[in-house]
This record gives sequence, C-alpha cells and structure tokens, in this order.
Amino acid sequence: MNKSIKIVLLIAGVVLLVYGIYTLIQPETQVSVGDVDLVETQDNTNAYITIGIGVVALATGLIKGKS
Repeated sequence: MNKSIKIVLLIAGVVLLVYGIYTLIQPETQVSVGDVDLVETQDNTNAYITIGIGVVALATGLIKGKS
C-alpha cells in the first residue's frame, strides 16, 4: 500500500473516531419554559456508524501498512 494512502486512512480514522465519540457524549437538547420541560432525546445511530467507519479506516491503515 502506498505510504500516503496509509497516512490518509490513519488520519481519517482518528478524526472519525473523535467526532463519533464527541457526538455520542454531547448533551441532549433541553428547553424549559415555566413548568414545561421539553427534552429532545438523542439518537446515537449516526455516532455508532461514524465510530465504526473510523475503526475500519484505522484497522485498514494499520494492517495493510505492514504488508
């Protein structure tokens, strides 16, 4: 594998992992007006997908880089 492709995969993997973890732990949206509390539940599906793609990119960069 070309060295530049390996570096791009490693950088992309790290960025995707960090972004996925950030969106996973990001606090939920909450609006309070008087006695009424409106809480929007957070859907973490996109965060899990982003983390998974980041892990695959890192693994590909590390495994294919040794060949």
